[in-house]
Amino acid sequence: MTSTPATDPTAAELAALVRELPPSCGPVRLVGVDGHAGSGKSTFAGRLAEALGGAPVLHLDDLATHEEFFGWPDRLDRQVLDPFLHGEPARYDPYDWELRRFGAPRSLEPAPVVIVEGVGAGRRALRPRLALLVWMELDAPASWARGRERDGIGLSAFWDDWTEAEMRHFAEDPSRPFAGALVRQVQKGYEWLPGLDSAARTSRSLTERDELTPPPGTVAKQPPECFNSA
Repeated sequence: MTSTPATDPTAAELAALVRELPPSCGPVRLVGVDGHAGSGKSTFAGRLAEALGGAPVLHLDDLATHEEFFGWPDRLDRQVLDPFLHGEPARYDPYDWELRRFGAPRSLEPAPVVIVEGVGAGRRALRPRLALLVWMELDAPASWARGRERDGIGLSAFWDDWTEAEMRHFAEDPSRPFAGALVRQVQKGYEWLPGLDSAARTSRSLTERDELTPPPGTVAKQPPECFNSA
């Protein structure tokens, strides 16, 4: 008999934190999971969704295109956020990266929590609608190396274009300084601590260690513009 794997403890604690937050986009608590390409956003977003009882996950890869890696804010507003603000289901057109065109529309219910996962999930245009921004703590070179290894040599040219675009994006519109939680992968799962812009006050370590040391270069807390306190 196969046993059901236990919920990741880090995801479980963040899920408990999210449940205590007020809705940020209509009736929805919108949670962004951001980080460099290859940093593990999709995997952790899936674990957080599981810890939240099956919360829906919107992948920003479904809104980006070959021509506009980061040109999706208007589509996100029109197809997802505006309906959520009125308590209505979102209806968006997912992009097919092989056929290079948008596919059949998908529906997304305004659940109590919806996770938005992808590079740029914590960008300036989206932050006012987020209840919480999670940043995956893996630097760009290590993240990109993982992504290239995962996708293989056939996508090397794509990765060359992507990394250049990602560097420009984060130089102009950084996400990490506005994260409410910094998550990193360790030998036994994940661990997290409050980000520079966080309502959480106590560092939490969910491995065998007693505490998590803030990453090098941590600076004073930034103005709390990423949380909607309404």
